[in-house]
Amino acid sequence: MREKSGIKLTSAGEELYKIAVELEGAVYNAENKILRIINKDITFNLGASFTIGNYIVPGDCMMGIKEAIKNDVNLTIEVSQTIVNSIKDRTLDLGLIEAPIFDEELVYRKWLDDELVLFSNTPLPRVVHAEDLYNYDWVCREVGSHTRKVVQDQFEAINVKCKDFNVISEVNSSTALLNTVARSKQNLERPIVSIISKYAIAQEVNSKKLFQSRISGVTMDRSLYITYSRNNKGNPYIVSATDYLLSGKC
Repeated sequence: MREKSGIKLTSAGEELYKIAVELEGAVYNAENKILRIINKDITFNLGASFTIGNYIVPGDCMMGIKEAIKNDVNLTIEVSQTIVNSIKDRTLDLGLIEAPIFDEELVYRKWLDDELVLFSNTPLPRVVHAEDLYNYDWVCREVGSHTRKVVQDQFEAINVKCKDFNVISEVNSSTALLNTVARSKQNLERPIVSIISKYAIAQEVNSKKLFQSRISGVTMDRSLYITYSRNNKGNPYIVSATDYLLSGKC
């Protein structure tokens, strides 16, 4: 609107001007966020349960994730329930877990097939029978762990009573389990044994530092999962990381 003193915005023009200023601010903020991503000021937070975080993700898999998302990755190793909670409160972006703790707020993608195996630092038969299990000394996972629950369920199915085992130690992680058995004194008459993911002992089995066996009548297969918030399923980092993990390159 033109006046004697010059040009003055109408009320509609003033409203339009305010919107233009707001848009300019939004574009500026968006540009800053993009620059932060390009400059890697934002770190991708990955959570993994103990077996995955200690034995599957480190090395080439971690480097592959970094290359796929073109950004840094911070790895947190925790129990599956803690990872699920951290994804829900947005302190983690993506989780790799051993147990599918289903929650309506999360998306779950089946990732890898795993197998729990009997192992020792003393040579074992390729297949052992239920009655043989009572002739070993045992190192077990703590009460409440997913591994322990899977083992107990399978043993109950073949009428094996874990309470009758000679348990010499209980530990709270797969790393402690592996190290306790690996560093124990070899005993040909009564081997010290435990049950662990095949991924956790793959290198030691290949180098014959540890020995694995299957139990007749028992199948201890399980699936490992990728999980993330439903609200983030379109996040380009999560899409790229998930695509890489599902490509079978880990």
